[in-house]
Amino acid sequence: MKAAAWPPIPEIRPGQSIELLKELHILTGDGRLNQDTRRKLKQVYHLYQFIEPLLNEVLERRGDLTLADHGAGKSYLGFILYDLFFKDKEVGHLYGIETRPELVAKSQELAERLGFERMTFLNLTVEESIVSPALPERIDIVTALHACNTATDDAIRFALEKSADHIVLAPCCQAEVAAVLRKNKNTSFGLTPLSELWRHPIHTREFGSQVSNVLRCLLLEAHGYQVTVTELVGWEHSMKNELIIANRKGDRKQSARERALEILKTLNLEELAGRFVY
Repeated sequence: MKAAAWPPIPEIRPGQSIELLKELHILTGDGRLNQDTRRKLKQVYHLYQFIEPLLNEVLERRGDLTLADHGAGKSYLGFILYDLFFKDKEVGHLYGIETRPELVAKSQELAERLGFERMTFLNLTVEESIVSPALPERIDIVTALHACNTATDDAIRFALEKSADHIVLAPCCQAEVAAVLRKNKNTSFGLTPLSELWRHPIHTREFGSQVSNVLRCLLLEAHGYQVTVTELVGWEHSMKNELIIANRKGDRKQSARERALEILKTLNLEELAGRFVY
């Protein structure tokens, strides 16, 4: 496909697909970049700075690369990654996994139109994605950007099953833990004074989200990953700007598993052990 004309916009990197940036509404139809999209593009680049070294490390070590974006949605992240990194390589494949067939179809059509040949979109649940022959047995890097509620947990499960070397997560809302905290609130008051941390509804929601991410980190450590937690700098102006990066080191930490179980017991969340401890 013939490359689009290069616009005189400093923020746009040389070689980026102008057609893609228009499709993602980063550029307007006439190629303009307004102030809101300028901030959004800077946030995209900020996230890419975390992922690019992982891509290079795998490619240098293996000579090939597979990345799966789980809960891909409109595949905003996947397209940007492909355009900035995969497009100019002769190897590497990027998979977008999403349960909504209309989004999968639209993303696949766009990838074909842009000539992104090593980009595949699959309409699969997490259970299906783990065993699907459409995916390789092993995935090098798994990403999940603002996957809502338990979708981040699904991405973690997929990554562990696929023995991913690197996992990059930007969790969104997590309602499941908050719902259990709320359900067990009366009994929790008699168990621990820590229940004051989620006594009020707004605290229940925020504390539930915080506990979810802590338990996710412990789960990853229990499976042999070194975990770093940092900020995503308000992606899409969202307050959910936590970024979890996990790199597989191979040494499982039994102490992480034990701490997770103790947290679940202390917070009266033991019914969720199957999600966060395995």
